[in-house]
Amino acid sequence: MIIDAHSHLWLKQDAVVDGFPIRTLQPNGSRSEFFGEERQMLPPFMIDGKNTAEVFLSNMDYAQVGAAVVVQEVIDGNQNAYLTEVQAKYPDRFFCMGMAWTLEEAKTVQAAGLKGIAFPGHRMKESLHTLMPVFKFMEEQDMVLSMCLGEDPRQIAEMAEVIQECPKLKVAIGHFGMVTTPAFESQVKLALEGPNVMIESGGITWLYNSEFYPYPSAVRSIRQAADWVGIDRLMWGSDYPRTITAITYRMSYDFIIKSSELTEEEKSLFLGQNARHFYGFKNLPELPYIKNMSE
Repeated sequence: MIIDAHSHLWLKQDAVVDGFPIRTLQPNGSRSEFFGEERQMLPPFMIDGKNTAEVFLSNMDYAQVGAAVVVQEVIDGNQNAYLTEVQAKYPDRFFCMGMAWTLEEAKTVQAAGLKGIAFPGHRMKESLHTLMPVFKFMEEQDMVLSMCLGEDPRQIAEMAEVIQECPKLKVAIGHFGMVTTPAFESQVKLALEGPNVMIESGGITWLYNSEFYPYPSAVRSIRQAADWVGIDRLMWGSDYPRTITAITYRMSYDFIIKSSELTEEEKSLFLGQNARHFYGFKNLPELPYIKNMSE
């Protein structure tokens, strides 16, 4: 059983961040204008600029991934409306996060049926304390907080204060604590600040892209994090679809399966069992391996 704890979906990428437009380019809809550069935002076969649930489900079925958590990032624009549709259409396969910056917006997200709220904290200039009413509401409503943090020690300390102030709030720290930066240890050890804090590895193959597959340093980092906080606090995430411009979706996790650094029990917990318990996934599909035409 494999569950992806960090992925993205959008119907249309259209945002402005720090004065820079971020949007799909034409005629090649797999590329985007990104902070003044042209970037390969999607795999080259996704040519209409749409990163849909149906294409992702095809990738998930092929890679035998039973379910996925869908988070949001400001660089993609607000996808609340689309993710509300996805959550209603595929309730057993997706756990969709909304985007909200105020208490009223959080209430709208919750009323729409979205199960959590994602914050790209690494792009925030404000203190996390300004979001405390939102965090309190999420704790009361049993919603999950997805938080990606930057390298700023003050922001990491503020996150620790949020966890202590909201002890029942479920928190998933993204990007594996920015594993290739000096912030790695302090972010991972946020899992020790409260009983409901997890660390997910979305983007770990991006952060170790210069090393590339099979990412031996990434595996060693997972081993190190497990030694710090326990393997039961760690979850696999792919950061689909951006990471599969360099590798296939299956490659984003099979380097863990093939590694000898983790036990079979640790791999099972990291790749799916922990996420299933944390997010409450049920009724996961049976996904048998289908041979490729090249086999």
